[in-house]
Amino acid sequence: MIGDATAEASPAPGTALGSLSMAATRAFPVVYATNVARTAGFWERLGFIRFFQLPDDGEPGYVGLRRGDSELAVVAAEWPGQQYGLKVGEGPRFEMFVYVDDVDSLVAELASAGVAVLHGAVDMPWGERVAAITDPDGNPVSLANEPSPSG
Repeated sequence: MIGDATAEASPAPGTALGSLSMAATRAFPVVYATNVARTAGFWERLGFIRFFQLPDDGEPGYVGLRRGDSELAVVAAEWPGQQYGLKVGEGPRFEMFVYVDDVDSLVAELASAGVAVLHGAVDMPWGERVAAITDPDGNPVSLANEPSPSG
């Protein structure tokens, strides 16, 4: 037999991993930004709070943000190249969906501040009111009111 006979074989794609000795305790998306400070500021306008930054002073290369139980990180677009040898693609690289208290007011405020609006708030058949804007790097961000409980 080739290799270590005591090593477990990798599971086939699409199958359950079975019992894992270590489960994930926290996960969050990492946003690649051409300007970390500007992009972190955008997310702060949407109610995220900066809880971590590297370096501590000066122009940040990494910012950790929280909003309730949700987290995201913003890093310089050069990060995947430096760490993994990967190039950040052109065009949208992700979409974020954020629930807010008043989608109409927030979209008006962001538009007046120069944020690109892809479409204004629209009532959706499933009960949400949804608008779409872009982050500073052109990635779509959907803003929505929680649907009203049916009664």
